Amino acid sequence: METIYQSIEILSKEKGIDPRIVLDAVKDAMLIAARKHFRTNEDYFADLDEKTGALSLYAVKTVAETVEDPAKQMTLGEARRINPEAEIGTEIRIPKKTDALGRISAQTAKQVIFQKVREAERETVYNEYSGRTGELVNCTIKRIEGPDYLVDLGKTEARLSKKEQSKLESYSVGDRIRCVIRVVDKSSKSPGVVVSRAAPELVMRLFEQEVPEIYDSTVIIKGCAREAGERTKIAVQSRDRDVDSVGACVGMKGMRVQSIIRELRGEKIDIIEYSEDPVVFATHALSPAKISRVSILDANEKHMEVIVDDSQLSLAIGKKGQNVRLAAKLLGWKVDIKSEEEKRQEVESAMAALVSPAASVSALVAFGLGEEVAAKLAAAGVGTVDKLGSMTPEQLQEIPDVDPEMIERIRDSVNAFYNQFEEPAPPAEEVAAGADAEPATEEAPVEAAETATEEVPVEAAEPATAEEGIDEGAAEQPTEEAAAGVESSSAEHPEPSPAEPEAAPDSDTMKDAAQEPGGEVQH
Repeated sequence: METIYQSIEILSKEKGIDPRIVLDAVKDAMLIAARKHFRTNEDYFADLDEKTGALSLYAVKTVAETVEDPAKQMTLGEARRINPEAEIGTEIRIPKKTDALGRISAQTAKQVIFQKVREAERETVYNEYSGRTGELVNCTIKRIEGPDYLVDLGKTEARLSKKEQSKLESYSVGDRIRCVIRVVDKSSKSPGVVVSRAAPELVMRLFEQEVPEIYDSTVIIKGCAREAGERTKIAVQSRDRDVDSVGACVGMKGMRVQSIIRELRGEKIDIIEYSEDPVVFATHALSPAKISRVSILDANEKHMEVIVDDSQLSLAIGKKGQNVRLAAKLLGWKVDIKSEEEKRQEVESAMAALVSPAASVSALVAFGLGEEVAAKLAAAGVGTVDKLGSMTPEQLQEIPDVDPEMIERIRDSVNAFYNQFEEPAPPAEEVAAGADAEPATEEAPVEAAETATEEVPVEAAEPATAEEGIDEGAAEQPTEEAAAGVESSSAEHPEPSPAEPEAAPDSDTMKDAAQEPGGEVQH
């Protein structure tokens, strides 16, 4: 019997459970085997002596004055033959031989013990790992079951299912990997711990290990969106103005982020600066695309519209919509991306809807068109104002019972219909104010010109007038250009110096010059 007790202790240590739980499991197995062997309704009690390891089985009966159930009750006389001190209500234990239990009963007891041990083991695993969800653990590939891997965590086994694996990774038995604890299931028959290599928490835990600023909470990870094996977007924010959140995660020459990329087998990582403003955050989240503008359509429903240049549309959407899908996960908003051309067409459609191009011809009745004429046009297939406005007079004359006078009325009513959408002319007061402002504009140069004319030296102007033949009318024009021209002429034709006096023409020469045709002075 000592061997049984020692086996219980060894089993308890291997499974990491309390030996008392195993002892209770052995007792329960003994009771079930006894009921199955003796096939009675008696109450049984099993006892195991911890010192000797002896296992005893008893049938329990209660002392009663009147026996109603012989399987569970006995008289006082019968009880005192076993225990002289028995009284009414005392429980009497009657020993049973355990040697009588056969092979089938032993097999039943074995199954019960295994079941109890598995339940206890599952409870222990759940209590240990339930509070460690999202924690990074090191494990070893133990065996492969179809597309799934069973990994060894040390105290228990965990399952790495197909959907929790990265597309870029494959392993062999004995490989050491790092995973995060995804979920701990207490009710499953398989190992209750499920680990993951595809969860966003894996990237977050790796950044916490590689970046000291994140570990000491100087830089905070605000969110992470991931498609395992392809791309990850992670948003970070710095609590210190002097610490660059993105630069801290990238590291010197990208050393920190490169080590994480190697761990993820080359998966691309976008590190984004977090912002409380959803517009700014959306601009960062859609990188590397350049965003033209962001407009929030519904703040309560978290719906926004992003406009990008035509050349940036494919980059903003990404391969199979990956970039915008990850950005929407990271933002927590519904994101609609449109190009400038698509937005322009949408605006044009909205403007066209405001003009009501599809208005019925009957709408022209309010603008002077007769109902009979409108009925004739509708009967001829001209049902909208837009179609009617695009027709030429020759096309209108082809409609039966439409004469030139009707065509004039149709033209006037169509013009009146479209004139309601045009901007009104400016008020007459503004036009008058503009007319009053014109004389003031014309008077200003005159005063300036007169001032400039007065400043021109008389001595410099006279020689220039005599030599260049400047008309007196041109000299009297009140413009600054004329005054500047006079000064320029004086500079080009300086007065003769006293050392070389210019010979003055005598009176006979002037008379001969005056008598020549044209009256021009010959030099």
